[in-house]
Amino acid sequence: CAGPAIARVTRSNAGRRPCAARVPAPYSPPMPNSPTAVPVADPMAEERPSASGLAWRWAAVGGVAFGILAFGAPAGITAPSWRLFAIFAATIVGSIVRPLPAGAVVFLGVCAIAVTGTMSPADSLRGYADPIVWLVLCAFFIARGVLKTGLGRRIAFLFIKTLGSRSLGLSYALISTDALLATIVPSNSARAGGIVFPVARSLAEAYDSTPGPTARRLGAFLMATVYQCDVVCCAMFITGQASNVLIAKFALDAAGYEISYAKWMLGSIVPGVVALLLVPLLIYRIYPPEVKHTPHATEFAREELAKLGRMSRNERMMLMVFVLVAGLWITQSWHSIHYAVVALVGVAVLLLTRVLDWDDVMSQRAAWDVFVWYGGLVRMAEALGETGITKRFAEVVAGATLGWPWWAALAVLLLIYYYAHYGFASITAHATAMFTPFLVVTMGAGAPATLAVLGLAYFSNLSAGLTHYGTTPAPIYFGARYVTQREWWRIGFTVSLVTIPLWAVLGFTWWKL
Repeated sequence: CAGPAIARVTRSNAGRRPCAARVPAPYSPPMPNSPTAVPVADPMAEERPSASGLAWRWAAVGGVAFGILAFGAPAGITAPSWRLFAIFAATIVGSIVRPLPAGAVVFLGVCAIAVTGTMSPADSLRGYADPIVWLVLCAFFIARGVLKTGLGRRIAFLFIKTLGSRSLGLSYALISTDALLATIVPSNSARAGGIVFPVARSLAEAYDSTPGPTARRLGAFLMATVYQCDVVCCAMFITGQASNVLIAKFALDAAGYEISYAKWMLGSIVPGVVALLLVPLLIYRIYPPEVKHTPHATEFAREELAKLGRMSRNERMMLMVFVLVAGLWITQSWHSIHYAVVALVGVAVLLLTRVLDWDDVMSQRAAWDVFVWYGGLVRMAEALGETGITKRFAEVVAGATLGWPWWAALAVLLLIYYYAHYGFASITAHATAMFTPFLVVTMGAGAPATLAVLGLAYFSNLSAGLTHYGTTPAPIYFGARYVTQREWWRIGFTVSLVTIPLWAVLGFTWWKL
């Protein structure tokens, strides 16, 4: 038992018990206001580019805007509409290359719309009055409650206690935690990054798997598997990640197709559950861990649950709000209470019961950042749809598929849409730039609305598994340095060869039924 505080196990797969005295407790990020807080990686932090890097990023943003303006508005498109398109396109490019954080880029876009007279100040800011924007903001505050009370960690250990006797079962336990929290927590960085990742990393270290020569013992498998399944969890619920509500609004505006919380979940539940079962098996086959048996992970979970003790009063209140909000969202068609009102009530209960205090609300950088860019993008995308530019683009693109059967056009466009995510660093930028025009084109080719809307909505999330920058948790898991970039991309592409036909064949069949 000598050495650093990390359990040593044999190199065989016998799964012998590591020294109990040296099994590290799962890392849990300290609360921001805690006097014992130590510096930890901040997923909201932006890497500062060099001066030359910053120059070409701004050049790309300005080049797009001025290039579109120099081209001139086509016949039938007004000058303000074309100016709006230039600002919108520059904002999307800025969200990709990021000369500033994404929220700041959108803020500048909103300012440009108002300053240039493209829209009136009241009209420019109307997106921030949209109830959907407040729904997402409140859901982030609820996610803060899950983290603060420790309910998320308790759920993770309960799953590990039940499923964690083998490395494959351990991955299913971590994935189940993410999937359960995705029913109400729209921040995949809070779920996968703030709750699941620290537990996964501690379990890997407990079996002497650290970045470098021992990465393949257990850690590399867990990091790759949990991330690939996190994007499936994102696709399964409208609260899977922040952009899903935006996608639902695009579908309503462009096609008049409403996706409620229950409809989104009902459409994804069968292909989603099957994907969560198959993806870990696939990665276990193509990227297996050296340690196959982890019988003492369950004992480890029991010890951690014993340390946590009985559920505290705040945990019970958090669980009550969790069930209340999720239940009201699922049954919205029965009581007609708007989703945003349900979220507001949930946060109000947490504040009244002192599970959250006002400092918790004000300190949520991620929530307020999403509020800024979300409200701005909602309004810009909505206004752009009213100009007729999106329809004109769809008519041009549809010419390439003229005469094709609708199913062939849908298949090709879905594949293009999926693999286009290699060029995007977030689901939001991808969906904002491509969802509406691709939806209009596929429906113009004769594809049924359900297939077109749900196919594009779910693929918006699933495609984030391709790269190590596809969505917010990707840099967190990749940054743990267990998996090389080459392996990460290979795994992402291989998984796509399974998830695309799975969701296309099984998903389409399920939606038909």
